[in-house]
Amino acid sequence: MIRRLKSLPGLAGEASNPGETRIAPDPTSTPKKISQFCVRLEAKQKLRYNYGLTERQLLRYVRIARKTKGSTGQVPLQLLEMRLDNIIYHLGMSPTIPAARQPVNHRHILVNDRIVDVPSYRCKSKDIITVRNRPTSLNGVKRTGIIESSRGSQIPDHLTFSLSEDNRPKGLVNKTATRESIDLNINELSVVEYYSRKA
Repeated sequence: MIRRLKSLPGLAGEASNPGETRIAPDPTSTPKKISQFCVRLEAKQKLRYNYGLTERQLLRYVRIARKTKGSTGQVPLQLLEMRLDNIIYHLGMSPTIPAARQPVNHRHILVNDRIVDVPSYRCKSKDIITVRNRPTSLNGVKRTGIIESSRGSQIPDHLTFSLSEDNRPKGLVNKTATRESIDLNINELSVVEYYSRKA
């Protein structure tokens, strides 16, 4: 999937196109025409696999975007970026979005000092994300690799990472994510157009 859809940072982490082999194009062959449906399908698949969504979940986000004020293409991206699992990934607390779901499901993550075990929980501005201050939680978190302060990439400007007084990872949501802070190379309007008949 990564070879076909190229860059999927949320699924593959910092690894880019592992195992990709380049084949020189045949000079005698004519380039294939790519239909608009194929372009829209690829954009939809890239969005779906990057964030680890089912078809039904992605369709629900597009339907919410149609009822919300603002750019219909950017609203689903903003909603996805504000999911708890994605915020944990962007804070550098996990290598990928699927890996971020494990500590959430195992009740190791607190949002505003309350346990949240739903990866799709939509964070809001001023939310504080921390790890539970229990030996079992901290051990479980260390096993998943969540205590990494940085993945080697810059944390988006809508988030702030720090360490608490007892050396636990702590993240603050400064504001709603903007299109500029989303590092996924995708034409979001193609996704909306793909779902135009279903949404």
